[in-house]
Amino acid sequence: MATRVQMPQLGATMTEGRLVKWLVAEGQTIRKGEPVAEVETDKIVTEVEAPADGVLARIVAQPDEAVEVAGLLGWIAAPGEELPPAEEEPEPQRATVDTAMKAPALERKLPGDAERVRASPRARRLARDLGVDVQRVRGSGPKGRITGEDVEAYAARMREKGPPPAPEIPAREVVPVTSVRALIAQRTAESAQTVAAVTLFTEVEADGLSRLREELSEALGSALGYDELFIKIAARVLRDFPNMNVRLTEEGPQQLAQINIGFALDTEQGLLVPVIRDADRKGLRQIAREVQELVERARAGRVLPDELAGGTFTITNLGMYGVECFTPIIYPPQCAILGIGQIAPRAVVVDGELVVRETVWLSLTFDHRLVDGGPAARFMQRIARFVGEPRLLLI
Repeated sequence: MATRVQMPQLGATMTEGRLVKWLVAEGQTIRKGEPVAEVETDKIVTEVEAPADGVLARIVAQPDEAVEVAGLLGWIAAPGEELPPAEEEPEPQRATVDTAMKAPALERKLPGDAERVRASPRARRLARDLGVDVQRVRGSGPKGRITGEDVEAYAARMREKGPPPAPEIPAREVVPVTSVRALIAQRTAESAQTVAAVTLFTEVEADGLSRLREELSEALGSALGYDELFIKIAARVLRDFPNMNVRLTEEGPQQLAQINIGFALDTEQGLLVPVIRDADRKGLRQIAREVQELVERARAGRVLPDELAGGTFTITNLGMYGVECFTPIIYPPQCAILGIGQIAPRAVVVDGELVVRETVWLSLTFDHRLVDGGPAARFMQRIARFVGEPRLLLI
């Protein structure tokens, strides 16, 4: 009996994924457990394994198509085995950007989302690049599906009717927009357009933090990163400042029972934010172990969507790139994000004398709709105190 190759569910919040590519050709013999395709969610790229021995008898979903969870990608069968008629197979649907984390009161439609339009991913990218409203294009493909050629022809007709276009800058190639990149674009645009963002800056002595990191690394037998220390600091301070551990809902600001700290991570797939859950209840050893595991899986493309969801506060560290100070962007629907700059020797005044100390610039961006400047500044002061006197973490 023929076996379905389906879109796997890689997390409780996943509803669909995009087929990246097939790893075997139609008609090729495969064994159960062998990778047959790569799929992408809005978070990760991972492999789909063959559910049975046999031949990849029919490919249904094509690269760059999106398929709902448990939707059909292809068929595995014995040589010569009869398959269900192709016309009975559902057509893959276009992927949409995940909006599960949006606060309902802030949700809004983007141009072109008023109704579902049947268009290939290439057609949509061309429409976006050429400034074409895809809903105005008549499709020439099967069942009225809009192709890239349809978009190009429509754009050409519009140019003939209007003034000549400005000279185009030569481009080497069109960079494909992955689901991760689309999600980052959507989230940052949402933050910029809806959040009343204010950023506070402060410079803090970090000699003690550097010494504690070295001592703990030696005691633990492995290198302890600054991210782990700042996760612990942020979680400890949030316990005393619950008004910073909130999110916006239709009913208003909602204080959250858990303290889940996300940490921004640069990967080949793009920016990911793994989450350490209940960080205020965990010691540095456990936080360090979880951070290491999440980093390894995220960079290998094996982190689960659930491990990237549910954060209540985020830290982002650009210090390793020599960045001294920056303005981080809030990750909606969270209230705030802490930016960490480079820890380096700098000239400071101590007791009226100029001396050299290791210092770090911290930047706290908060949503003024949820918290006022005074409470946010006091929260920042407490963060600075733990950075300057990190042994307080051990009490």
